[in-house]
Amino acid sequence: MKDLVKNEIYEAEISGYSSSGSGVARIEGRAVFVPRTIVGEIWRIVIVKVSASAVYGRALEPVKLSPERRTPECENSLRCGGCGLWHMSYEEEKRFKLRRLNDALSHIGRQTVQAREIAGSDRITRYRNKGIYAVRSVGGAVRSGFFAPRSHELVPVERCLIQSELADRTAAAVVGFMRENGVPAYDEKTGGGLVRHVYVRTAAATPDAVAVVVSAGGFGGRTNALVSRLREACPELTGIVLNVNKTAGNTVLSGAFHTLWGRESIRDVLGGFKFEISPQAFYQINPPQAEKLYAKAVEYAAPEDCGTVLELYCGAGTISLFLAKRAKRVIGAEIIPEAIENARLNAERNGVDNAELFCADASEAAARFLKEGIRPEAVVVDPPRRGMDESAIRAVCGMKPDRVVYVSCNPSTLARDITVFNDCGYELKEASAVDMFPRTAHVETVVLMSRSGD
Repeated sequence: MKDLVKNEIYEAEISGYSSSGSGVARIEGRAVFVPRTIVGEIWRIVIVKVSASAVYGRALEPVKLSPERRTPECENSLRCGGCGLWHMSYEEEKRFKLRRLNDALSHIGRQTVQAREIAGSDRITRYRNKGIYAVRSVGGAVRSGFFAPRSHELVPVERCLIQSELADRTAAAVVGFMRENGVPAYDEKTGGGLVRHVYVRTAAATPDAVAVVVSAGGFGGRTNALVSRLREACPELTGIVLNVNKTAGNTVLSGAFHTLWGRESIRDVLGGFKFEISPQAFYQINPPQAEKLYAKAVEYAAPEDCGTVLELYCGAGTISLFLAKRAKRVIGAEIIPEAIENARLNAERNGVDNAELFCADASEAAARFLKEGIRPEAVVVDPPRRGMDESAIRAVCGMKPDRVVYVSCNPSTLARDITVFNDCGYELKEASAVDMFPRTAHVETVVLMSRSGD
C-alpha cells in the first residue's frame, strides 16, 4: 500500500460517508475523508492531512457530479459548524442518515437488526424552536453567530435558515444594544466582558417566545434599556430573561436566572398535551418530528395497555405523559430540578394522575427502583448524547423489564450501549430513525430491546 503524501492530487470516486456527512474515497487502500462530496461522484482530490488514524482531502475539481447535488441555500454553509448538508438533496440526506445509523448498529454494536426507514421532516428550513447564538468580539466589533467546526472561532451569522426568523432578529437586537451602549462581549480566554450567548425558545402551537440573554454579570442601569430594545425589535416575545453565568467552561445555561419582563417559560402543545417549558428544561427542537418519535416510543414500550412503565432522563415529562395514555402507572426521573418541576406541573395541568415524577440521577433512580423491588413491564430511556452509564444500564436490566426502549440522538453511543444491554440478556428487536435535525448530520433513533432470558 502506497503512503499518501500531503498536497498530492488523485482522482477517486466517493463510495461512502463519514458520521459527519463527509464523503469517503478509497485511495491507495486508505479511506480519505472529503467534505461536501456525495456518494457516486468522482473528484480530483488533493490530500491536505495525513495521520496514522485518518487522511483528509479537499475536493478540487469535479469529474462526475451526482444528480443529488444542490446549490447551498445558506451563504454560511462552507464556514459555519451548524449544518453541513446543504450541498445534497433532502432525499440523499435521509439516505445518508439511515446508513449512518445502520453502520453504527452493525459495526459498533455488532447487531444484525437494521432500521428500514427514516421519518423525514415536512420542514427542512426554519424548523428549530430553540436558537443559541454565541456573542463575541470579531475584528473589534460585537457579532453573533456560531462556532466553526471543532473550534471556538466565531463565524458571524445574521440569517440562519434552520433557526426561526424571530431568533435571528432577537440576536441582532441584543448585538445592536451592546454596540450602542458599549457593552462588551464575553472573552473566553480572559474571562472578561459580559454577554456570552443569546438563547431564544419559541412554541409551535402557541404565540409564546422567550429570549434569554446569557451574561457573565448584570446590566445595572442599562437593564431597562435592554428590555425596551428587545420589546421594540421583537414584539412577539412573551418573556425576557437574564441568565448570569459565571462558569469558566462552555456550558450555555448555568447559574442564576432573573426574569426581566413577562414570563420565563413557554407554553406549548404536543400530542394533545399542554406543556410549560422553562429555559433549562429539555424539549425537542422540532415538535412535529418529536410527535412521530414519541408515538414510536410508546408503540414499542406499550404495544397494548400495560402496568408500570419507568422513564429515565424524562426532562419536562413529554414522553411520560404520552406513556400515561397506555400504562396504569408511569414513573419518571430527571436530574434537573427545574425540568422535573415542569414535568409535575405538566402532568397536573393535563389531568394526568398516574404519573409519578421526581428529581434524581438516572443511575441513582434505577438503583433505587431495583432496591425497592419495582419491576416495570417497560423502561424508556432518553439520555444525552454521551449515552448511559454502564451502572445505570445494569440497574435497569436488574429490574428485569420485558422491554427496554432507548431514544437516542447519537448512533455511536446508542450502538455501544446496546452491547451492554446484550451482555445483560436483552436483544435488539427493532430500530426506527426520525430526522429531527434537517441539514445537519444528526439523526434521532428509537430502538426496542426485549429480555431474552435470565
